[in-house]
Amino acid sequence: MPTAVVTGACSYTGRAVAASLLARGWRVRTLTNRVTPLHPLSAALDRAPLQFDDPGALVTFLRGADLFVNTYWIRYPRGRLDFDAAVANSAVLFAAAATAGVPRIVHVSVSNPSASSSLAYYRGKARVEDVLKGLRVSHAIVRPTLVVGPADILVNNIAWFLRWFAVFAMPGSGAYRVQPVALDDVGEIVAEAALASGDLCLDAAGPEVVTFDEFVRAIATAIGRSRPVLHVPPWMSLAALRLLGVVLGEVVLSKQELKGLMEERLVSSEPPRGTTSVLDWLARSGAALGRRYASEVGRHFTA
Repeated sequence: MPTAVVTGACSYTGRAVAASLLARGWRVRTLTNRVTPLHPLSAALDRAPLQFDDPGALVTFLRGADLFVNTYWIRYPRGRLDFDAAVANSAVLFAAAATAGVPRIVHVSVSNPSASSSLAYYRGKARVEDVLKGLRVSHAIVRPTLVVGPADILVNNIAWFLRWFAVFAMPGSGAYRVQPVALDDVGEIVAEAALASGDLCLDAAGPEVVTFDEFVRAIATAIGRSRPVLHVPPWMSLAALRLLGVVLGEVVLSKQELKGLMEERLVSSEPPRGTTSVLDWLARSGAALGRRYASEVGRHFTA
């Protein structure tokens, strides 16, 4: 039975990748710092901590694996952990896999990364891809757009705003487009890329391209909350979210995330590989969305 090591299989995207590989008959281990898995599937996996300061421990855990899938990244800088540090940590993981003799590495990146982007998030993602390409190890790079599914933070928190606030403040016109992709589709696309031969770089996007305004209204319909949409300047939206973030103890939406959204970086130029309608998924899942705020800090730094 082949063995894969997947980072973050106790959390979000990594869990979907692990499920897809398990369904194909693979044994899965995970590198994670999460104490409480988000899904029961992950609880039974053999796991070890992401020890970036102990490459030897990483090599030991990776030794004997036939595949390494990296989903590690950060949403925004926190304390000493910034995008430069995330790039360095990713390099440590890739080097450990290569040293351990893992024959294939799959990296989950983001749609439209660019070394020339004004956004450190997308520059960092491009740098990580370059690190992997420079290793001369068989690899695949999968670039998801906006990943939507159970335990999704962004969609849940949009639903939370719609449930508990009388008005939804839309940054700018809302006419900028997104191309959401279902979480389980991403797991399948990554698994297929892992099993393919040769070096690959491909997008993971769903079949629907909608404006952000349309996306928010679809979430409102799904949860049964019709709210007035107030279009406000992006700086005003960020200022309000920053104040709310002080109360919640975290970054609700970063300037980098909003700018990337408005630049339509979450839209693919390739034919969609995802087949699930995210709008249909929203309609089926609305009752569970937004019941409580989904904390990024709570998920990744305290759980």
